[in-house]
This record gives sequence, structure tokens and C-alpha cells, in this order.
Amino acid sequence: MSSSSTGGSSGPSTGPWPTELRLQKDRKTLVVSFDSGESFELPAEYLRVRSPSAEVQGHSPAERRTVAGKRDVAILELHPAGNYAVRIVFDDLHSTGIFSWDYLFELGQNRAKYWRDYLDELAEKGMSRTAATH
Repeated sequence: MSSSSTGGSSGPSTGPWPTELRLQKDRKTLVVSFDSGESFELPAEYLRVRSPSAEVQGHSPAERRTVAGKRDVAILELHPAGNYAVRIVFDDLHSTGIFSWDYLFELGQNRAKYWRDYLDELAEKGMSRTAATH
């Protein structure tokens, strides 16, 4: 029996399902493979600045924050969140982002555009990818 997609973001994933999440040895890249045959290398910095957490995304598009200084961030841990997502703990101790399978797939598919948008935002705001030294 098949079910039709209603297109909402709540409820079970309607997109490709992950077959593997592999953290590279340097902890700087998460490789996510999907049952569609697609595989994406998602850098820790990219995942950190695109975190779905309220801290980064706010509660509306107007509240979304540009996160700077994360060039050297690494991934400490991956924790399953039910059977629909993974919670990523970064070495700057950010750990509130729950990355759904659909969102990881979207991040993989749109990586070039999202990254370009991020770099443009940094430049616009006079911010840097490197952390400020004290």
C-alpha cells in the first residue's frame, strides 16, 4: 500500500532516506549517503552555520542570524533523534540543531547556492569565517 505525500514538513520524511552517515577522521566533514544513490560531503562549518536551531534560524526568516568565525569548527558527536533526524554536537558546544533527513538532503542538493549566499552575507556584514582572537 502506498501513501501520497502531503508536502508538509511535519511527520515522516517523504524524501530520500539516509543509508549511511559517516564522520571523516578529521571530524570536519559528514558524508551522508541516501537510498536515491546520492551522497553528499557536508563540511562541519557549513552544517554549523546552517544549523536548524532557533539560535541560528530564529523564529522567523527575519530573525535568522549570520554565524561567523566557524571555519575551524569540528563535529564532536552525532546523536540519533528518533528515526527521522540526527542531532549534531559541534566542538564550539553548539548542540541544539536537529537535522532531519530531508534537511540534510536539501543541504546537500543546494550546497553551492547556500554556501555562496553565506559568503555574500558575511561580506555584506563585514564578518569573517575565522574566529576573532582575543
